[in-house]
Amino acid sequence: MDLSYILNELGEERGNYFNAIAPPIIQSSNFTFPSVDAMRNDMHYEYEKHFYTRGNNPTVEILRKKLAALEGAEDALVVSSGSTAMSTAILANVQQGDHIVSVSKPYSWTYRLMTDWLPRFGVTTTFVDGTDPANFENAIQPNTRIIYLESPNSFTFELQDLAAVAAIAKARKEAGQEIVTMIDNSYSTPLYQQPIALGIDLSLHSASKYIGGHSDLIAGVICGTNAMMKKIFHAEYMTFGGIISPQNAWLMIRGLRTLELRLERSSQSALQVLAFLENHPKVKHVYFPFSKLHPQYELAKRQMKACGGLLTIALNTGQIDRVDAFADALQRFLLGVSWGGHESLVFPASVSFSRTTDTPNANPDNFNKVRLYIGLEDPAVLIADLAQALEMV
Repeated sequence: MDLSYILNELGEERGNYFNAIAPPIIQSSNFTFPSVDAMRNDMHYEYEKHFYTRGNNPTVEILRKKLAALEGAEDALVVSSGSTAMSTAILANVQQGDHIVSVSKPYSWTYRLMTDWLPRFGVTTTFVDGTDPANFENAIQPNTRIIYLESPNSFTFELQDLAAVAAIAKARKEAGQEIVTMIDNSYSTPLYQQPIALGIDLSLHSASKYIGGHSDLIAGVICGTNAMMKKIFHAEYMTFGGIISPQNAWLMIRGLRTLELRLERSSQSALQVLAFLENHPKVKHVYFPFSKLHPQYELAKRQMKACGGLLTIALNTGQIDRVDAFADALQRFLLGVSWGGHESLVFPASVSFSRTTDTPNANPDNFNKVRLYIGLEDPAVLIADLAQALEMV
């Protein structure tokens, strides 16, 4: 199944809706039935049938088929946010007394779930340096049920060897211990990294990023086997109700049309920006998986097709006000969180520090990092903007 077919054709039965090129938004909360028998039958097969939009909706169903195919998965569920995808997938696979092994420095709300919420219910987490697969192996306990990955992470872009971690979990399964491996794949998208093909069980996304692509929706994705998707659907998905609206599902289908083109543009522009930044005296270090200076460059090339437009720089300064001045001086980068839209963004780590009350420790790397998202603007314009802002450092 080729990429163009997935993005533009798969799941779209145009003959059912007037041969319209764009699928309709089925903005209906529920669906009617010709008889009690028909209603009874569909109620027991809500995963496949259209009974109530909190379960399955025709517009969302088109999107599910496309996302599963992009990930090389059997099926997918689309939820209300990336955090919902993460928490739903985790809660579906633990019970009281279980244990999780997680990569260190996961997304902040993932970390909060594991440290603030799950312990209330007797679920504990061990965080490990994911750059060495042996750290996952060594942290596994008899009650470990999940290995949680985020590769690359979304600030300093450490990677995990996905095939090696999957092999560790597989060996444990053969020995009788069931461990589910899951990854936050938001940085790479299914186009640039396919964890399921490398043996990972569940691939999760914040679809608010590249998949939506226009900074106008919040959504999340869970991809995996039919059996796992049905398990989640009939329990956590239906119980917590963290669904996506038909309108947002339609916007995501629209976003998928240009996903390949947007990623290519952002990725190629980022490489030009990278070349400029790595040779600038005001930049101490650049974090980017496809930089030849990245310590895991070879691993990145092996398990990722390419990078998108997200990179981080460490400014050559020990003063918070200089970091702030750099970010404030940028004119073509908007100050904001997230990434993956048409607009270039800047997110300085210094925002977590008060210029008047915090005293950074002797290591300036606690606050001198600035994450940049390279959007769809002319890269020459972005480089010129970075050059003038770096004069503030």
